[in-house]
Amino acid sequence: MNLTLKHVAAAIILVLGFAAPAAAGPLEDADAALKRRDYATAVRLNRPLAEQGNANAQYNLGTFYDNGLGVPQDKVRAYMWFSLSAAQGREGAAALRDLIARRMTPAQIAEAQKLAREWKSNPQSPSR
Repeated sequence: MNLTLKHVAAAIILVLGFAAPAAAGPLEDADAALKRRDYATAVRLNRPLAEQGNANAQYNLGTFYDNGLGVPQDKVRAYMWFSLSAAQGREGAAALRDLIARRMTPAQIAEAQKLAREWKSNPQSPSR
């Protein structure tokens, strides 16, 4: 009987151990996809969170657009997402936005700032 109880306890621990990754949130799932270099999945998981205003997901999208990971490389979109993240106080977002700005034309910066302003006034806009 003692042996059976140990087996049940071991089985419960194993089940819980395997259940934990399935219960991870979208950001954790996106991070796991990033570690697997599955950038398309990481973008897909981050985008809805970013559009809902999650500063970390916005930061991640800025990184993806800056480096062309899972999306076409787009400095304007990278600047926009970093700006939105920085506006919420996400550490490092403003510095990366400013670094990207050094590689952009004044017209590109103006476009990115316009996109960020428009996004703030209508975060569910489909033009992302």
